[in-house]
Amino acid sequence: MELAVENKISEKVNQSNVTNPISQDKGLSKEKIREIIAKRAAKEFKEGDVVTLGIGLPTAVANYVPENMHVIFQSENGLLGVGKNQSGEKIDKRVINAGGGFVEAKYGASFYDSQMAFTMMRGGHIDATVLGALQVDEEGSLASWMIPGKMVPGMGGSMDLVVGAQKVIIAMEHTSKGQIKIVKKCDLPLTAYKEVNMIITERCVFNVTDDGLVLSEINPMFSIDDIKASTSADFVVSKNLKYMEV
Repeated sequence: MELAVENKISEKVNQSNVTNPISQDKGLSKEKIREIIAKRAAKEFKEGDVVTLGIGLPTAVANYVPENMHVIFQSENGLLGVGKNQSGEKIDKRVINAGGGFVEAKYGASFYDSQMAFTMMRGGHIDATVLGALQVDEEGSLASWMIPGKMVPGMGGSMDLVVGAQKVIIAMEHTSKGQIKIVKKCDLPLTAYKEVNMIITERCVFNVTDDGLVLSEINPMFSIDDIKASTSADFVVSKNLKYMEV
């Protein structure tokens, strides 16, 4: 059944769109990649959810939550009620997210110190968190804070969020500078072991299960062979595989 579903979708995909799946996505700008990922991640929230967004790409997710949905965003630097990202001359430069970006404080927002913010994250009060990653493996382990000898972006609050949040969503580009990021086993220092629930990239969506990765959605610009070529982790194809909205 799974093979039949895979073949059916593969036949519909234009195989010529991607000639080298490890390289920069053909026809997709950095801005479009960011938009595809952020829009898809925003669909994972439910009415009334309290959500913490990591720095970088995940901060864009707040811009795509429907206006009629009540989702409360929390920032680890001490703001409950984070609104959309802000720019222009009339912004309040006192109101920032954990990455230092300017944001709005929604009506009813609450400000508090980092101790209270981390108490919320560690205490299981966050329904979902969206984070970036350097690597994620097929067991749902996450590496997001260090490339030995090259880069140390820092742990930040990621370690607290991945063990404290009810749902952990990784939102990241599928590859980085020709390097595969969804791997069989992380070889970078871990942020957390087997805590990731979902991986969202511009190419596809994986659910992390007890039996490994399940490919649940695919960008119609890519084929399943493209996903296999740019993913070193093993995965199975969902019987209900569908296209991502792009």
